[in-house]
Amino acid sequence: MATPAESHIPDGLRTITPQLIFDGDCAAAVAFYQKAFGATLCGPPVTGPDGQGVIHALLQIGDSRLMMNDAWPGGWEHGPVEGATAGLFLYVEDCDAAYAKAVAAGCEAMFPVSDMFWGDRTGKVKDPFGHCWVLATYKTVYTPEEIAAGQKAWMDSMKPAQ
Repeated sequence: MATPAESHIPDGLRTITPQLIFDGDCAAAVAFYQKAFGATLCGPPVTGPDGQGVIHALLQIGDSRLMMNDAWPGGWEHGPVEGATAGLFLYVEDCDAAYAKAVAAGCEAMFPVSDMFWGDRTGKVKDPFGHCWVLATYKTVYTPEEIAAGQKAWMDSMKPAQ
């Protein structure tokens, strides 16, 4: 028998939960994210009435959840084509190993793993479906002054040579 919910947010979810949209390849993306990022399904994906397409899938990666579905016919959202409006920032225990695993699974290397001025070690990959993932490990706690100095050095390195 149905009962009233104890919270306005379902168990295991947070106030904001990312939702990725795919153009007919959500089922393949679920399998890929399991291989590349160690994702686990929170339940079986819900398919369309004809058994085609994914209406809803919920994955767990670390302590976070990710909703996924194929684009609805006539809907506004679609999978990335020539870019995306958002990316995913994924903290992992060892970003070097996670980056290598993602690339070996089929992700495109976008930016190599490197130490960043704010204390993270990060690298960026694009999955075969067009979604970008920054893989990060928090390595060093810097003071605000150290971050500012590191940011200045980084910004200076971006200036064209004269």
